[in-house]
Amino acid sequence: MFTPHTFNLFLIGMAIVALIVFVCLYFVNAGYGKFYTAKWGPTVDNHLGWFVMEVPVFIAMLLLWWMSDRRADTIRLAFLILFEIHYFHRSFIFPLQLRGHSRMPWVIVLMGAVFNTLNALMQGGWIFYVSPADFYSADWFTSLPFLAGTVLFLFGMYVNIQSDGIIRNLRKPGDTAHYLPKGGMFRFVTSANYFGEFTEWVGFAILTWSWAGAVFALWTFANLAPRAARIYDLYSAEFGDELDTSHVKRILPFIY
Repeated sequence: MFTPHTFNLFLIGMAIVALIVFVCLYFVNAGYGKFYTAKWGPTVDNHLGWFVMEVPVFIAMLLLWWMSDRRADTIRLAFLILFEIHYFHRSFIFPLQLRGHSRMPWVIVLMGAVFNTLNALMQGGWIFYVSPADFYSADWFTSLPFLAGTVLFLFGMYVNIQSDGIIRNLRKPGDTAHYLPKGGMFRFVTSANYFGEFTEWVGFAILTWSWAGAVFALWTFANLAPRAARIYDLYSAEFGDELDTSHVKRILPFIY
């Protein structure tokens, strides 16, 4: 599927694109959620949009695992399970939990689906094809990277899901007012859901101890940090003194 050389070139290319996206997103708002505008073209209901955007990576990772001659390797199977737990939630549970029926531009949905598929190629390519066969020995389960990374991954997933729930329940049915999210990690950052997701993928990079994982963590930050900055500015303007900007940061507690 990949040679180590072509895979490294692939990762370098993805890292370079991530840096470009990071800069661009400080000037262009991705047109979904709070920043939706009609200029992004044809739209789809957000429930279907999130499903179409997230499910390709869930399926692609399963296919990469199934076609690999390493599919019975227990440590690699553990990586797969952790990865798929996240994307099962994002593909099949999160869309059903959304309240209301806002719109998502098809172009955002399709770009997200392509990117997610590329992420499956990064993670699945490394885990099931490119990594040396003996890279993950039987004692990897008790290694510091696996233990620390798994704790970080699960903590990030908890924060992400909890924060989405806080946002989802800010309004009662029929209420159209705007509210500042509070509680959980919102005590430290205005985009606690993004902090949780970034933490997950830092944890995954650590538990797999891979450049592929590190590049995806970089991609996650590049995609979410500019959006978190815009949300922070929006909340600062809308809620004024209610937001303690000296204490509450954008996406990284105490840092940014």
